[in-house]
Amino acid sequence: MGVDLRDIVEKKEIELKELFGKTIAIDAYNTLYQFLSIIRQPDGTPLMDSQGNITSHLSGLLYRTTNLVEAGIKPIFVFDGEPPDFKARTIKERAETRGIAERRWIMARALGEEDAFKYAQASSKVDAQMIEGAKTLLGYMGVPCIQAPSEGEAQAAFMVINGDADAVGSQDYDALLFGAPKLVRNLTITGRRKLPGKSIYVDVKPEMLELSTMLDALDITSEQLIDIAILIGTDYNEGIKGIGPKTALKLIQKHGTIEGALAELNEGIENFDVIREFFLCPEVTSAYEIEWQKLKEDLVRKFLCDQHDFSVDRVDKALERLSEASAQKQKTLDQWSP
Repeated sequence: MGVDLRDIVEKKEIELKELFGKTIAIDAYNTLYQFLSIIRQPDGTPLMDSQGNITSHLSGLLYRTTNLVEAGIKPIFVFDGEPPDFKARTIKERAETRGIAERRWIMARALGEEDAFKYAQASSKVDAQMIEGAKTLLGYMGVPCIQAPSEGEAQAAFMVINGDADAVGSQDYDALLFGAPKLVRNLTITGRRKLPGKSIYVDVKPEMLELSTMLDALDITSEQLIDIAILIGTDYNEGIKGIGPKTALKLIQKHGTIEGALAELNEGIENFDVIREFFLCPEVTSAYEIEWQKLKEDLVRKFLCDQHDFSVDRVDKALERLSEASAQKQKTLDQWSP
């Protein structure tokens, strides 16, 4: 998901404590997808309640959001709206890919193969019920939710540009294409993680990416970064086969624009000008309110424990941590303002 810029971006590893007091506009869909991919049983089965409803994302929201609040971070979750029409093909291809992965997972799980978890991760999907459940839980936790008219990362980037947040929180680099001055990666998955398909664990720390620093280092403009992304391939188009970030960078540095690069390659990309314009001027809204509410402990318990079979003891411990963090001076949720 998202454009692959990792070979050319300049990122700085930071400690969670360095984000103390910062407001982070988190790409909700991206975060839920991460939770659904990571929070699973050893054979790849997601967490579920007695009714068969998947709850991995709710578990991630409760415990990881609590970690952020304890670190003095002020999270805002931004949810996707309607995708642009030219994303339809990508959405269809992803659904087909997930379907294939799900069939492979079922087969691998039945055979007890080690690849079961990997296939299960690839089959993860976020649906409307999960999104509504996430909004409900976050509301009970007192955490603001913003509904974007279109892409969540575009709205989150706008909120940072508008001064209502300090950085976008997402695993994808797309927020940079939408003009986000700062992007924090690994925010909700910080900690010890097992490498896919290997018995190796690594420490995952947050990474800070600053758009201006990156553009200066690459000696390009924001528009040229978008052209590089389109050459590689984005959520809205297939890239040119064999063109990776480094090659795309050299082409844009040489020609200045994607038009010149495509002429040299004797290739074409459908609607590249429309895609470029969407990154430059995405559909966003300024009609949003950011307000941290008081934690509603009873409602969290009813929602998680009564409706979704969460452990009362574990939820109470998380609520205790969240309540204590909320009560501390300069970190009280109902006193925070954007």
